[in-house]
Amino acid sequence: MNLRIGADIGGTFTDLILIDDSGKTFQVGKVLTTPDQPDDAVLVGIGQVLAEAGVDPGSISHVVHGTTLLTNALIERKGARTALITTAGFRDAIEIAREHRYDMYDLYLRRPEPLAPRFLRFEIDERLLADGTVRKPLNDGDVRSIITSLKHEEVEAVAVSLIHAYVNDTHERRVAEILSRELPGVAVTISSDLVPEIREYERTSTTLVNVYVKNIAQKYLRRLQHRLREEAGIAGTLFVMQSNGGVCEIDTAVQYPVRVVESGPAAGALAAAHYGGLLGYKNLLSFDMGGTTAKACLIADGEPAVTGEFEVDRQYQFKKGSGLAVKVPVIEMIEIGTGGGSIARVDAMQRLHVGPDSAGARPGPASYGLGGSEPTVTDADLVLGYLDPAFFLGGSMTLNMNDACRAIQHNIGERLNLTLMEAAWGVHQLANESMASAARIHAIERGKDVGKFPIFAFGGAGPVHAYGIAGILGSPRIIYPLGAGVMSAIGFMTAPLSLDFSRTFPGTLNNLDWQGVNNVLNDMEVEGKKALSRIIPAEQVSFQRYADMRYRKQGHEIRVPVPGGILSDSRRGELKTSFMQVYASIYGHTMAETPIDIVSWRVVAQGPKPRVTLPRAKADSSREAESARKGMRQIYLPKQRNTVEAPVYDRYALVLGTVFQGPAIIEERESTVVVNGPGDIRVDEYRNLIVDLLQQG
Repeated sequence: MNLRIGADIGGTFTDLILIDDSGKTFQVGKVLTTPDQPDDAVLVGIGQVLAEAGVDPGSISHVVHGTTLLTNALIERKGARTALITTAGFRDAIEIAREHRYDMYDLYLRRPEPLAPRFLRFEIDERLLADGTVRKPLNDGDVRSIITSLKHEEVEAVAVSLIHAYVNDTHERRVAEILSRELPGVAVTISSDLVPEIREYERTSTTLVNVYVKNIAQKYLRRLQHRLREEAGIAGTLFVMQSNGGVCEIDTAVQYPVRVVESGPAAGALAAAHYGGLLGYKNLLSFDMGGTTAKACLIADGEPAVTGEFEVDRQYQFKKGSGLAVKVPVIEMIEIGTGGGSIARVDAMQRLHVGPDSAGARPGPASYGLGGSEPTVTDADLVLGYLDPAFFLGGSMTLNMNDACRAIQHNIGERLNLTLMEAAWGVHQLANESMASAARIHAIERGKDVGKFPIFAFGGAGPVHAYGIAGILGSPRIIYPLGAGVMSAIGFMTAPLSLDFSRTFPGTLNNLDWQGVNNVLNDMEVEGKKALSRIIPAEQVSFQRYADMRYRKQGHEIRVPVPGGILSDSRRGELKTSFMQVYASIYGHTMAETPIDIVSWRVVAQGPKPRVTLPRAKADSSREAESARKGMRQIYLPKQRNTVEAPVYDRYALVLGTVFQGPAIIEERESTVVVNGPGDIRVDEYRNLIVDLLQQG
């Protein structure tokens, strides 16, 4: 029996899952995150799920882990004191960025501060040409003179990003060699190791992000690895979830922590895709709402889309370009600063706002009783009757209704002249509108009609809000999986070993250097097989190829699948057809006569997908929904603008084939399904709740 654990650290809660290959073991857990020492929550949570399942720690084959620690370090600027070494004349390129205003009408536009301040950005008088030719050689003495300044400034990390190093990395490697010898203990990242691709700003920004959090990643992951072995008694391998939807070993995560920045959100999308495949839904909207943020991701044709770039530390929630560019593959989704802990407030113009700032785990929402006094989405949901104060986290935590009412009424109701219920509903509905708007934007940008996609709702707060969001979007159906509150951790269990490789090797489709292309692809595949064969047999490693392609004179590329085997003139048509199909799916048209350029080539090396068997429900014709009813509760129904008594069901007592109607509340330990209106509800063979909303139009 192959027992595995997934552990996902979120901003408010840490989620755990213990499963085996047979599906007989499916133990979930949820504990409050410990921000000062995140691994404390992981150890506590693992101890709980092992004890509840009666499992010996020594039988665990591996642990897959994901964390928001690095994202938070970037946002809160708690990383290393970081310097940048670049080519003479390019010291300010990282601050100039893309040389445009991402919002030309915003007079108070803000950009994130560079991770290396200007006085810690140093220039070397060397120069490579675009083809890799050395125009001006590197002088070792220039590097040593910079080292004197680095020591004086007590720098802890250095990013090296020289112009055109993606073509010729000799200068960067020499700089790194000198730095490592002269500055032992200082983290160093060179761009040609991390992002051997064109575009200087993005390459430099990614290199800075990586080295900025490198020491944090190394200290944290090594400590967790040690504690799992010594304190938890788990000798199995520790893997880390990556942003691209694969997992990697500890050594890779420590060397390239930028690849794991979006680990938790990526896992949630993988879980949605896995469930969609089991249930026959190739197209889904993955909706993950936790304590701090919500994430929406389109699952199209059974897979979440992967993009080659994302941003962290955005200054404006929906404005692309307002964050730090990170050029590594990531599952494409939109993140919204709305979660259960999001703070609601009224501004000077009497407008209600929800988020993006969060009460987090401590002090948390007012109802947590941990010192928080500001109203949050969780407080509003409690006031509306959607949450049971005595059954939060399965009863392991009690919410204070009086504190929630006081916070909502004092901070929202009195300021807007609203009743308590009106104020709470305003917070709940505004959160729904924000998330629905973001999901619609995400879908439109990808040429999809989100209203045709069923919603796969998970996260601790996702099932509370999915019904309202579905109504706004016009979605036909909602799927609520069992264990929805820990679904990202379940997603970890579906992720294969995976590594991404990229190389810039530009050319025109009609006149490609096919020998050069084949050499580039082969080199990446050899590198991928070598890396993964340290963990799995070489014959189990498979490859997916992609090319970054665009029409001539366009500024950006799209990621296009590339066929395997030797490429040549005879296969030009396959590449063109692949590009046209992807382009049309995004933009709705193609330009048949326009020349096509290829900028970069990519290879994804991965192992086989892990086997994940979900527990199945057994049909019991003798039991009906009434037998699972726990009681009745007053909940707020928006159409009635009043509270109505609705049935409350025990999620674990619902059996295959059970059918009932909304309004209804269905409770499990880690989350609560709220159907605050009409809907046909049924239980499928995997114990998912399926809610059909077709009667609402």
